Amino acid sequence: MTCSDAARVRGDTLAGTGSRGEGWFLLEIDGPWGHSAFLNSDKVLDPNLGFAIARRAEVAGLRPLAIRRPGRHRGEGRWRWAVVDSRVGSEGIRWGEAQDAEAVLEVDFSAGTPSTRLVVGVCTHGRHDRCCAVRGRRALSALMEDFGENTWECSHLGGDRFAGTMIVFPHGLYYGNVDDADAGHIVRLHSEGFVEPRFLRGRSSLSAPVQVAQHHVRQASGDNRIDSLHPISEVQDGLSWTVILDHDGRRVEVGLTQGLSEPITTTCVATKAGAVRTFALDFISDVISDEG
Repeated sequence: MTCSDAARVRGDTLAGTGSRGEGWFLLEIDGPWGHSAFLNSDKVLDPNLGFAIARRAEVAGLRPLAIRRPGRHRGEGRWRWAVVDSRVGSEGIRWGEAQDAEAVLEVDFSAGTPSTRLVVGVCTHGRHDRCCAVRGRRALSALMEDFGENTWECSHLGGDRFAGTMIVFPHGLYYGNVDDADAGHIVRLHSEGFVEPRFLRGRSSLSAPVQVAQHHVRQASGDNRIDSLHPISEVQDGLSWTVILDHDGRRVEVGLTQGLSEPITTTCVATKAGAVRTFALDFISDVISDEG
C-alpha cells in the first residue's frame, strides 16, 4: 500500500500539517528533478550552483521551491522566478526572470514586477515520492483545463502521505488529499475569498497549533473566509497550547493538547515507522470583544 493510500485508510488528520514558510523564492528549474530539485537536477542545474541559490534564499528568510510549466516543452530553458510574501496582511507576489542559472545568484529579492494572479503549485515530485507523481499529476491535469495560466508543477511540499498536495500563493495555503475532481473547486473557492476546509492542511506563515485552532473554529462557526480568524497570540504550557484568534472583533480562545500518534510510515520509501505530532481539541470559547 502506498503512503497516501495508507493515510486515507487511517484517516490521518490534515489540519496542522502545513510546514512553515513566511516568504518563498520560486525558481523555474526547467527539466527533470532529482530527489532534491536544487541539488540533484544535474541535467539542468549544477548542484553546487543549486546549493548556493537555495542557501542564499534561505539566508534572506525565503523558502526555496522549484517550479516548472506543465507540458512537453515546459519553459524551454527560461529562468523565471518569483518572490512571495505569505504573511497575513502582507500577501504579494513579484515576478522576474534571470538570463541564466548563474544570474539567479544576483537576483535582487526586493525587485520584480508585482502580480495579482494566483499561483497554484501542484507537487509532482516523483523522485521524492511516487504518490506525488501519480496523484499530483491527476490534479495537475484537472487544473490545466480551467486554470492553466495559474498552474505550475512544484517540488516537494512536505506531507507526501497527503498526496495530491498543492499550495495556493500568495497566501501559502496548503491542501492535501486533492483528487482531480477537487482541484478546480479549491481554486474557484480561493478566487472568491474562501478556503475549502475539507482539504486544507494550513497556512504556511502560521504555526501548527494556530493552523489546528483555525480548523476547529471554522468547523464550529462555518466561517471559511481566507481573511478571517487571524492569530492574536499562542502560548504553550508543557503539552498544552492556548491560541487566541480574532473573529470579526471578538477574541476566540482555543485550547489544545499536544500528543503523538501511533507509529506510522509517512513516505513510500520509509523503512521505519515513527510517531507524528498531534493536537487534540480541549475547548473553544469567546473571551472578550475588542470593545469590552
